Parts: sequence; C-alpha cells; structure tokens
Amino acid sequence: MGEAEEKHILVADDEAHIGRIIKIKMEQGPFQVTLAFDGQEAVDILEQEDRIDAVVLDLMMPRLSGLDVLERIRSTEKYKDLPCIILTAAGQEEYEREAKKSGATAFLTKPFSPKKLYALIAELTGVPTEESEA
Repeated sequence: MGEAEEKHILVADDEAHIGRIIKIKMEQGPFQVTLAFDGQEAVDILEQEDRIDAVVLDLMMPRLSGLDVLERIRSTEKYKDLPCIILTAAGQEEYEREAKKSGATAFLTKPFSPKKLYALIAELTGVPTEESEA
C-alpha cells in the first residue's frame, strides 16, 4: 500500500489565521487543505470539487453561516454523510444545539488545540494517527 492516500479537507473560517493554523497542522499528515473565508465560498468549493473528505466550519461567518453551509451539505446527496466539524466560540451553546439538529458530526470550542483537531479529523477520515505523537 505504501503512501496513504491524501484526504481533502475544506476549512471555512473568516479568521484567516485560524485557517492557516489548521492548514499547517493538517498538512503535516496525509491531508490537503482548501481554505474558504466565508460560508458562500465554502458552498462554491463544495460544488466545484470532486472530492472533499471532511469539512471544518466556523459558525459565525459572513454571507452564509456555518449552520447554513451545514444544512446545504446535509441536503446534498453527494455530501450527506460528509464528516462536518463545527468550530464554536465559547457561549454559542444554542448554535451547537442547532448544528447538532442539522447533522454536525463533532464540535470543537475555540480556542482549540490543533493537535486535537488533527486527531479528530484523522479519526473521522480513517487516517491512522500513530505518527502524530511526534
């Protein structure tokens, strides 16, 4: 088998530095990361790409919120089972409830640990993580 096949992760967050932190961490493993800076851009990318293996969505974004994007993902046949991780700031519990109802796979509260996010995405996409202990 050799090299693990790369997994394609879409990260949607209007705070560019958060996207960069996630991208740097994920690309240490077999992940390719595409960044979107608002919800509409995330939807456009999902429509254009052949394959996305997981999505990380910030809830509070311009144009379309993470919830809007999540609802679109879940209503699309191609992506109805796509792992979706929601990033929420502290105090957004009511959004978390909404996102759960809309089919979110997992939640991380900001500030989050990039290592935890990596482990979560690896688990959701079936990537072994022994080497992530380094």
